[in-house]
Amino acid sequence: MFLFNVRVYGLLINEQDEILLSDEEHQSVRFSKFPGGGLEYGEGLLDALKREFIEECETPIEILEHIYTTDFFEKSSFNESQIISIYYLVKPLEPLKCRISTGNFDFEDAGVVKQSFRWVKRTALSPDDVTFLTDKIAIEKLHEFWNKSVV
Repeated sequence: MFLFNVRVYGLLINEQDEILLSDEEHQSVRFSKFPGGGLEYGEGLLDALKREFIEECETPIEILEHIYTTDFFEKSSFNESQIISIYYLVKPLEPLKCRISTGNFDFEDAGVVKQSFRWVKRTALSPDDVTFLTDKIAIEKLHEFWNKSVV
């Protein structure tokens, strides 16, 4: 049996030209990524992304533009599934209600899955700021998108 794990992520840029990153710890593994997560059965991509932002950031979003979809094989870091990730540029429909940290991995509670959020200046955003290969490529695609939009 082949297992696919479809993930959807939001690239949210605030008025100070900063992008939101999520630092997480799951199964004793720490990683930095964009807000978002897995598609649930019966759910469409856009609905999944909106649900993830409400769950993680307590904030409804508007989806503005598709930025990147994984176009190579990537095995999950947590199980035997193949990861397919889709990235969208998003904007909040109201102020973020989640706690924003100033440092990496600044977890407030000791739950099963730990998560904290932080801003990184969009122009300084580097593939080194995130953990997984698909996120690193999404950063490159975001910079390409932004350069095309500005020109």
